[in-house]
Amino acid sequence: MCIRDRNYSTSFSKAVRLLDPSYRDGIYAIYGFVRLADEVVDTFYGHDQQRMLENIKQDVFEAIKEGVSTNPLIHSFQLFVNRYGIPQELINSFLQSMEMDLHKNNYNADEYQTYIYGSAEVVGLMCLMVFCSGNVERYMELKAPAQKLGRALQKINFLRDLKDDYQIRGRVYFPNVNFDSFTVDEKRIIEGDIQAELKGSLEGINALPRGARAGVYLAYLFFSALLKRIRRIKASELMQKRIRISNSYKLILLVRVYLKFVFTWDCTKPLPSHVPLAICGITVFS
Repeated sequence: MCIRDRNYSTSFSKAVRLLDPSYRDGIYAIYGFVRLADEVVDTFYGHDQQRMLENIKQDVFEAIKEGVSTNPLIHSFQLFVNRYGIPQELINSFLQSMEMDLHKNNYNADEYQTYIYGSAEVVGLMCLMVFCSGNVERYMELKAPAQKLGRALQKINFLRDLKDDYQIRGRVYFPNVNFDSFTVDEKRIIEGDIQAELKGSLEGINALPRGARAGVYLAYLFFSALLKRIRRIKASELMQKRIRISNSYKLILLVRVYLKFVFTWDCTKPLPSHVPLAICGITVFS
């Protein structure tokens, strides 16, 4: 059994549909588990969130040990943890970061790295274990670029969600940044760091098994497009609205990925010159 949430994130659902069917249930299971914990810390205000998170932690490790759970999300997750040997250290680190959200509003440099590792890098590493079918040697070869991609996507999320995180939840993830006086230079430094991480992840995406490559590359393009939009606006505008890319542009990127993987499995190379790039009157750049 695997719980599938196709309505929560259009970007996620589009990317997963490009994965080989053999990977989809595992990725949905990981997504369902991390959404469960994330919802507790981000939306269950007025309830004992610490106790609820502790219950999730207890339930998931008991389920992994026993091979069963009455919670369908946790049951789905433990199936793939046990099938692919996903290290429990990754799960612990994820839950540690979720707990940090309950008690911390500001982060120093070390805490920032710890939070990103647990909230983003380890989620990518769990997915990588699925893509590698539990092959530890292959996993270790692809681990570093997978972590770069996870860091980049999370930092883009931080910028995208800046308004809600700061104004509603009072959180400031970036160390030594005051969002009441967020400057152009500070924004550019963060964006440059993200761009470097994205660039460093691309070779890893290209080395993924073929069945995983198109879906992960589509997610890479979605977030790259989001970063491009963020770079175009003023620092002050991030405090006024949540930046998005339109569904129509997501469709353009989906077509781009489809064409690229029809003509070449190398996502680092441009499309061949003979491939038509105008689709329905819309230019799709290679």
